[in-house]
Amino acid sequence: MAKPRPLSPHLQVYRPQLTSIMSIMHRASGAVLATGSLLVALWLVALAAGAAVFNPVADAMQHPLGQLVVFGYSLALVYHGLNGIRHLMWDLRIGLEIKQVYQSGYLVLGLTFLVTAALWLAV
Repeated sequence: MAKPRPLSPHLQVYRPQLTSIMSIMHRASGAVLATGSLLVALWLVALAAGAAVFNPVADAMQHPLGQLVVFGYSLALVYHGLNGIRHLMWDLRIGLEIKQVYQSGYLVLGLTFLVTAALWLAV
């Protein structure tokens, strides 16, 4: 009888680290942006269709649930953009030391919340 093959260590074995969490968040924010872009396209179609079509869409966006969706989209957009710049810096071989990776990670998280808050306060 053959010996069962050992399982590779997985999420149950490793403690989550900033780098792994941010990688997962980057992928999730990309999925949010893909879905949200469809909503933006529908919003533009409603805008082009005239007031009779656009007004209900605008009302839905003013609803607290609609505001939460728009806020989530803007948060994902800012995070994905800033983290994308971080990845571009790595492609240029800048900031690859472990200490720098964590510093840039915390910087991206902090700037994400600051930029998103500034965006929402300005609008």
